[in-house]
Amino acid sequence: MATRRIPIASDHAGFEMKQRLIPVLRSLGYEVEDLGTDTAASSDYPDYAHPLAQRVSRGESERGILLCGTGLGMSYVANRYPNVRAPVVWSPEIAELSRKHNDANVLVLPARFLTEDQAVDIVKRFLDTSFEGGRHARRVDKIEVHGEAQ
Repeated sequence: MATRRIPIASDHAGFEMKQRLIPVLRSLGYEVEDLGTDTAASSDYPDYAHPLAQRVSRGESERGILLCGTGLGMSYVANRYPNVRAPVVWSPEIAELSRKHNDANVLVLPARFLTEDQAVDIVKRFLDTSFEGGRHARRVDKIEVHGEAQ
């Protein structure tokens, strides 16, 4: 099986959890691209969300993972990019539905509100779940608005 690549990034609030997820991702067969931060010192989440979202938006990465305290800031940044669907996920069930129904491609974890075990379960479910397509594909296509909102 070919090695799959996945970028991961966090600000200071998600740093510790990111460091714990990297070996898990490697054990699942992923080549991890750590886009920072590389310290728990205070940092600005957009500095890490932009590079990851750009990779996914351009099709250089199929999926990515972002972490910050609530997940909200990272999600706001990532969702500004075309073809990026970045939900804040707090349970494996939400991870699964975000993939099945919304073809989510950037997992955003609220690091201050999850245990390490919860985060691992969420990541595994997100990565193991496929998009269902069908009626959901039509809905996902409607997310990308070109020009003014209708």
